[in-house]
Amino acid sequence: MSKVITIQPITRIEGHASIGITLDDDGNVADARLSYMSLRGFEKFIEGKPAEEVPRIVSRICGICPWMHHLAANKAVDACFGVTPTPAGSKLRELMQTIAHAEDKLLHFFFLAAADFVIGPTADYAVRNVIGIAQANPELATRVVRTRQMAKMILDKYSHKTIHPVAGVTGGFAKPLLEEERKDILSKMREILDFALFTIEFAKKGVFPQYMEAIQTLGVIKTGFIGTVDGQGALNLYDGRLRMMKADGSYTDFDAEKYIDYIGEHVEPNSFGKYPYARFWNEGFSMDLDNPKGVYRSNTLARINVADRMATPRAQAELEEFRALFGRPAQATLLYHYARLIEEVYACERAIEILEDPETTDPNVRAMVEPKAGRGVGCVEAPRGTLIHDYTTDQNGLITHANMIVGTTHNLGPMNMSVNQAARSLIKDGHVDEGILNQIEMAVRAYDP
Repeated sequence: MSKVITIQPITRIEGHASIGITLDDDGNVADARLSYMSLRGFEKFIEGKPAEEVPRIVSRICGICPWMHHLAANKAVDACFGVTPTPAGSKLRELMQTIAHAEDKLLHFFFLAAADFVIGPTADYAVRNVIGIAQANPELATRVVRTRQMAKMILDKYSHKTIHPVAGVTGGFAKPLLEEERKDILSKMREILDFALFTIEFAKKGVFPQYMEAIQTLGVIKTGFIGTVDGQGALNLYDGRLRMMKADGSYTDFDAEKYIDYIGEHVEPNSFGKYPYARFWNEGFSMDLDNPKGVYRSNTLARINVADRMATPRAQAELEEFRALFGRPAQATLLYHYARLIEEVYACERAIEILEDPETTDPNVRAMVEPKAGRGVGCVEAPRGTLIHDYTTDQNGLITHANMIVGTTHNLGPMNMSVNQAARSLIKDGHVDEGILNQIEMAVRAYDP
């Protein structure tokens, strides 16, 4: 008789999910599924609300990346009301976003993912965690906590809220950046960049080389990718055009406000989450391992795959080294961790560039706004992927309709495929142990859902 193995909850991810693995009579995997039961409530919660209040509401969608929802919502409301933020207002928004990215990537790599590599994927789970890392290397742990706190406190000190932010406003930003604040943040971001460069060297020399076999085999699937690029094809986290790349490396660029022409949304019976797929490929949607249809991935690996280059020098050097090893597009799922550290370097460098721009301290941080009827799409790159907020307002500036594609949902199909591949490759003839189950979890953990 068939047997079902349930992994619930999946550990060390930034949310709630479970895995169901069905074994056949011989003890081999017949099917494996990821269940992701998050309620899609916010699209209805905000209907009837004044649009300018929405950026403060939707930051509650995610306590890990509230800045990205806050800013995507601000951009969408700007578009509804037909207002262009001032240059200083836009720069301050992007500054907050890049600092939030820098903090988030440290959280995932050290607190959630690193135990699998530093302690070992099959080690006793009692020590395979952040406490085990701290005990194994207390000096590194202290530095990690201090650096992440520094990034968090920059957001808290300047904008007065590090989570559930309110500083982004329709037409720009709520307050200017003073010169003494600029100098203070710049000094701290340079220190965080130093740690980002240390981290990627630490990973390249002391972590990833030990796990090249796992990188090349665990959860590996072949899909397309999505991310945001600027006018020169360089990665951009705050603004630009969306680029959808096929598995063969060919790609199409399009404006975010036209996303409905390119991205469809499908619902599977085992999940409340929407499964986006590439509508314009005219393939439909299928998570078949041998013949997937319409499936693409978002998040760090996707972004560095679709980008022609990185827009900052140290990150570009890291990308060149990465591509020399793994090509373009790289498909190995565990490479999300490597890509995350390249983006960490980029986020720090980009924040420093913004802080060194004299226009950043211009006191004119907000354009005049008049509520009106309209439709607006706001898009930014969240740590977990391309984030789209789509709002429609009436003549009073009240929300009449909303649709959101959250970063994680782009990867629901790919995560199912990676779980399926990992389970089939690891479970043979009924042999299952805790170490094997953790490695299946690692296929999900790489996406940082």
